[in-house]
Amino acid sequence: MTYEQIKQDPAINTYIQKADESLIALGFTEHSFSHVTQVAEKAGYILQTLGYDERTVELTKIAGYLHDIGNLVNRIEHSQSGAVMAFRLLDKLGFPPEEIALITTAIGNHDEGTGQPVNDVAAALILADKSDVRRSRVRNRDIASFDIHDRVNYSVEKSELKINEAHTLIKLKLFVDTKFGSVMDYFEIFLDRMILCRKAAEKLGLQFKLMINEQQLI
Repeated sequence: MTYEQIKQDPAINTYIQKADESLIALGFTEHSFSHVTQVAEKAGYILQTLGYDERTVELTKIAGYLHDIGNLVNRIEHSQSGAVMAFRLLDKLGFPPEEIALITTAIGNHDEGTGQPVNDVAAALILADKSDVRRSRVRNRDIASFDIHDRVNYSVEKSELKINEAHTLIKLKLFVDTKFGSVMDYFEIFLDRMILCRKAAEKLGLQFKLMINEQQLI
């Protein structure tokens, strides 16, 4: 079964939508189809660029698309509950055990609170997920009431995640409007994520670099 087929599955899409509705109620930024699709595509890009086989790239995209369904259960430990949900869904769809194992392990390890890049798919998923910072994820339209997560995401006018031609470096470049959020704001809420990204890059044999407004910070 392919990534494109997973994207068309009515049950999976219902769980993604309902999970995001819970996060809307909690005041979180967007975690719906835009986020999971971007994460899936970025994660696939990482392993494809590094020369991984086509099926591994496909499974990585599937892991990206499914990675946040655990928010349906609760935001707390959503990576673990999401892994259990993914196991059940993929088993029902007839995926072989080795593919289910790879995907569920990646999903269960994508969150900075408890996750680690225990395999290459998990590493790609971490990098793709933690690099999705952008203005369009902010749903609160009242700038005066922004919390720090709103400010930081809204401040990012553009983000790019690229691997260099030599395949030695993966760089996250952010272009930040400092009227809405400062570089220190970014580090206050995302430092743990950037440390995890560095570990994930190392798992893939890469160095991780963060640049904000053309200044290298990590």
